Amino acid sequence: MANCDRRANEETPLLQTKTKTPVPWGQVGTVLFVLVAEPVSSAYIFPFINQLIGELGITGGDDRKIGYYAGLIESLFFVAQAVTVLQWSRLSDFIGRKPVILIGLLGLGISNFAFGLSRTFGTLIISRCIAGFLNGNVGVMKSIIGDITDHTNMAQVFAMIPAIFCIGATIAPLYGGALAKPQDRWPELFSGDFWAKYPYFLPCAVSGSFTLFAFFICVIFVKESLPSKIGKKNPPETPTIENPRDDAPDVNDMRPIPITTLMKTYSVMIPIANYGTLALVEIGFLALLPLFYSAPIEIGGLGLSPSIIGTFLATFGVADGVVQALFVAKIIDRIGARNLFCWAVLFFYPLTALFPIMSAVITAQGRVGPAIWALLVLQLIFMVLMDMSYAVIFVFTTRAAPNKYSLGTMNGLSQTTTSIARAIGPALATSLFAFSKEHNVLGGNLIYVILAALTTVLVLLSRRLPELRDEE
Repeated sequence: MANCDRRANEETPLLQTKTKTPVPWGQVGTVLFVLVAEPVSSAYIFPFINQLIGELGITGGDDRKIGYYAGLIESLFFVAQAVTVLQWSRLSDFIGRKPVILIGLLGLGISNFAFGLSRTFGTLIISRCIAGFLNGNVGVMKSIIGDITDHTNMAQVFAMIPAIFCIGATIAPLYGGALAKPQDRWPELFSGDFWAKYPYFLPCAVSGSFTLFAFFICVIFVKESLPSKIGKKNPPETPTIENPRDDAPDVNDMRPIPITTLMKTYSVMIPIANYGTLALVEIGFLALLPLFYSAPIEIGGLGLSPSIIGTFLATFGVADGVVQALFVAKIIDRIGARNLFCWAVLFFYPLTALFPIMSAVITAQGRVGPAIWALLVLQLIFMVLMDMSYAVIFVFTTRAAPNKYSLGTMNGLSQTTTSIARAIGPALATSLFAFSKEHNVLGGNLIYVILAALTTVLVLLSRRLPELRDEE
């Protein structure tokens, strides 16, 4: 009987009986627009980063080593962010959300312009670190959403965050690939010595300009949401998990909970562990995509051009954004948040398996033919299904916060964990790819075996997530 009751609880949807609170779309829409600056500032370098590394002569002419350096550059932002994001998020619990976001946007803008003007490996490193050190925006923006929503409409809004990242992932690779080396495409407009010396400055300038525009939008339209700064004196509603443990902090405390207390709380750390592991597997996979797509056919890649890679990633962004925005919240209502997360992470298995399959097919055929395009479309479908896990884990990490006065700290802890994972992921994935190919370890497939093992850890952790409770 107890097992039956537990099974019934596990299959109970997150939001099934209560009337949903209307979403404050004006403020939510403004926050989501500002959030676009984050994926835009990250994804625009993907179509050309491998070519940039090769042209700067960093590898000494050995293309097999490009993966080492490309992964390091892609990781540096997250290394720097991991050092400071908790402090920024914690600070937002005291001084407010808006000042912290404005500092982060300025850091992103400076970093984007500096990256385009970099001609050495050292300056590339510095430009990426600027963005990471000054930027804790993703966690703080999730705190704003947690401030202005409740358990009835939270999933609906958090489902939009992956869609927003998909918009950035759609736009940024398109112009990142299309605007690289403009002197070759439009010599009548970009014929000066500047463009010959800085062939990748134009996409960097576009990203930097958008970030500065988002800064001014934030100054004018984003409203402060921290309860202590807007005069809320009563303890705000904080949805909780089902069957919280005895180590849970007091939810009626109207002060930020100490970090050490949060880190010793099981119901807080399990969602964070899932989020961090999900980020590690996903960022490793995403860092591998452009490297695998651009690598020569002779070493097991697809040999695709930057423009084709950008178009494919943009197509994924469109499809993923539509699914996230229109269907994820409804699926959560239907089958429950925990069930959706457990199913979504399983798609990492076929996603990983498609890499060696495509490598074997193109090695046999010697060119990108219909079979490769069919496998690429299949990979895109699996990526969309896997990405549904993010909206769910955002809900779990936010609802695990003991009170809304601690949302910044809670999101800072989760963002620190994911920043560490994302710092390790690109360098680990691309370096292992290069190592596997250079030394032919497991037929060049060592990286895929490791990704599958990490996916297994994530699947096991997902089974430890608690059920979410509607009664407040």
